[in-house]
Amino acid sequence: MIVGTAGHIDHGKSALVRALTGVDTDRLKEEKARGISIDLGFAYLPLDGGQVLGFVDVPGHERFVRNMLAGASGIDFALLVVAADDGVMPQTREHLAILDLLGVSPGLVALTKIDLVDADWRAAVEEDIGSALQGASLAGAPLLGVSSVTGEGIEALRQALAAAARAHRPRRSQGRFRLAVDRCFSLSGAGTVVTGAVMSGEVRVGDSVVVGPGGLRARVRSIHAQNRPAERGAVGERCALNLTGDGVSRHQIARGEVVMDPALLAPSARIDAELRLLAHERRALADWTPVRLHHAAAEVAARVALLSDEPLAPGEEGKVQLVLDRPICAAAQDRFILRDAAGKRTIGGGRLLDLRAPQRRRRTPARLAQLEALARPDPAAALAAALSVWPFHVDATAFARDRALGEGEMRKVLAEVAPVRVPGGGAEILLSPASWSQLGAGARAALAGFHKAHPDLPGLSSERLAKALEPALPAKVGGAVVAALVERGVLASEAGAVRSPDHSFGLDSRDQALWDRIRPLLSGERRFRPPRAVELAPLLGAPEAEVRRVLKALARQRMVVEVAPDHFFRRETVEEMAAACADIAAAQSDGQITAAQFRDRLNNGRKVAIQILEYFDRRGLTLRRGDVRRIDARRLEQFRQAQVETT
Repeated sequence: MIVGTAGHIDHGKSALVRALTGVDTDRLKEEKARGISIDLGFAYLPLDGGQVLGFVDVPGHERFVRNMLAGASGIDFALLVVAADDGVMPQTREHLAILDLLGVSPGLVALTKIDLVDADWRAAVEEDIGSALQGASLAGAPLLGVSSVTGEGIEALRQALAAAARAHRPRRSQGRFRLAVDRCFSLSGAGTVVTGAVMSGEVRVGDSVVVGPGGLRARVRSIHAQNRPAERGAVGERCALNLTGDGVSRHQIARGEVVMDPALLAPSARIDAELRLLAHERRALADWTPVRLHHAAAEVAARVALLSDEPLAPGEEGKVQLVLDRPICAAAQDRFILRDAAGKRTIGGGRLLDLRAPQRRRRTPARLAQLEALARPDPAAALAAALSVWPFHVDATAFARDRALGEGEMRKVLAEVAPVRVPGGGAEILLSPASWSQLGAGARAALAGFHKAHPDLPGLSSERLAKALEPALPAKVGGAVVAALVERGVLASEAGAVRSPDHSFGLDSRDQALWDRIRPLLSGERRFRPPRAVELAPLLGAPEAEVRRVLKALARQRMVVEVAPDHFFRRETVEEMAAACADIAAAQSDGQITAAQFRDRLNNGRKVAIQILEYFDRRGLTLRRGDVRRIDARRLEQFRQAQVETT
């Protein structure tokens, strides 16, 4: 368990930690000279049974609240310190507000310097503290009187902290590893060391990690957890990680960065969040207000874009978009604090909801409904809710990554929600059973209408059918859904088109017999130089008009392609010739293709080769410049897919 101190300057936080642990947390020369804490201090208290309490001692001066915030977000238990001779002061209230916004509880109150006051004054201060705690996360917290000078109450406080540690339930440890860096330094004989609170998951010696948002790769050489050598470090512990790797040095890692599982590296500079504006603010929060965002140990300038029509009033909660000056590494449901642009006062805080916030259409009813779904803390509840609202699908990998879920946790979430899982473009797309059923019914209805209007055509291209789906999906997702519908037998695919399984198309028996005689003449060794329709007729002893009519019908069915007037090639041959073009270009240092090279590759004569290349020009596969051409690599796959469209 990690204990964090909080309280006004000179209320005895560091002296109290020293009395409890024997460690002086004021390590800086300036801190010694001025007698105040400026930066974070750390100490440890071994307990019976092998547990170790970690203490984060934070500065209380208003000028150093930013340093206090760097340590506050990693604590499990709050130790609010109030001096008996001073009572509740401004930073007492600000620190209380910060603990409340960060959701830190439980905790207790240490009333220090009780040796300096009489009973009546002490009672008045205790009453004042009770009033200050009302409505806060520490409301009802035990209050213990102590004196770091005389030692009175110190052992009772130590026992109270030990009891709290025994009752403490650690945060989830199954998630992927994240550690918020609050210090980075070099040790002789060891190298680069980073310290911080483990925010989720666990890390072991030998693990590969990445430092974000920059993406510096490293390996964990050794670990100190709660100030002891260890083979692993887990959530709820302060850890020191000795990192090694190319480019790893104390100059390359700064406070605010995150050491994490490489699968989590996806920095974000535009985040939708839930924000509560503190009640003591004098005015409402206006749209595009500049602020300082504090997340874990990071501090970054940001703007607040309201997602409602009205300014956010003091004491109210609302949805906002945080637009950051630079990206940070975070996870959905992480807590954050906002201070004013000058960094002089805390104005609010809340939870991060969506790390992939849109820049446009961020205030539409559909988007706000999606945010309401993602606001659910439980991952399974959030996923189920997100699948029931726009955009009606979720990328499984991104969902698990943005919530720092481990593989085991994600498996449990999927088992509980039981979504339909569709592979697509290296990702796994999740849909609710209701959406899957609706998409399948819509696809069948769209094809039924097309088949009725065009009975002689095989069906629609995957792209055209995906655009007709309801609910509407992005092109890549729609294409993946259509492919899955085909794979699962809901739809069928033939001749490069998608159709209803019960739809039959093609030629009548007489035309089919003629096509059976034509096909060999467009295949085999002659496939790159097939006869024209006018040449096929005498070879087959059939009327020229009949040959041309059958080939035109087959072109409408995407079985053949009319590359040039009256010159038909089988669709598979056209795709083969396109691949040949790409091969020729790849073999040239300048990536250029000549008609002669293409002619020699296919052995089909210059005139036919030029006709084919001109067809490729029209389709956008090749770009002609004088006598040479280049392949548009981006269009190659599109060209292959386009063969299912009418040429």
